[in-house]
Amino acid sequence: MNTSIIYIVDDDASICKATSLLLRSNGFIVEPFVQASDFLAFKHLKMPACLLLDIRLPNINGFALQDIMAQQGIIIPIIFMTGYGDIPMSVKAMKAGAVDFLPKPFTEKKLIDAITLALSKSKVQNKKQAEVAKIKQRVDTLSPRELEVFHFVAQGMMNKNIASKRGTSLQTIKVHRGRVMQKMQAKTVTELIHLAQKAGITSATV
Repeated sequence: MNTSIIYIVDDDASICKATSLLLRSNGFIVEPFVQASDFLAFKHLKMPACLLLDIRLPNINGFALQDIMAQQGIIIPIIFMTGYGDIPMSVKAMKAGAVDFLPKPFTEKKLIDAITLALSKSKVQNKKQAEVAKIKQRVDTLSPRELEVFHFVAQGMMNKNIASKRGTSLQTIKVHRGRVMQKMQAKTVTELIHLAQKAGITSATV
């Protein structure tokens, strides 16, 4: 059973239907939409995915949808499709993070090759997201003071500097830092800093 899903957003219902049939015949799960708003409202499944996206759409065009997805944290690799493609549009799409750009009509091989690449990228992204989620779960177990110490350590501050900044004893900071290391499952300070970077913790709270 294929555990990948292909989303299609194209206002031409006939293209949606034909592409869906083609992809389903290749074993993919397919969810077609004729409006970008319907795609945004859909509850996206937790599995490797890619989006076949037409650039010229009513109301929300392909580039606008790409921006909205980035703002909403919808991380799905995009393959742009268009019947009016040109080089500047292709460059803009790729610079904005698109995996590929397919001028219509495209061959089945080009489509499947592009999807294969996009799904490989999706798997890597999903793995990173899962890793970040686990790190953030550990962060949530820290007490407010431990989280504060974690922020300072993430800046590369030494124990004595943290103690001085917070007006507390060096021993107290050592205890908090030890608990942070334990709860974050970090064996070294370098590893702890890497975890902080992955969790988006880069500066201290004041």
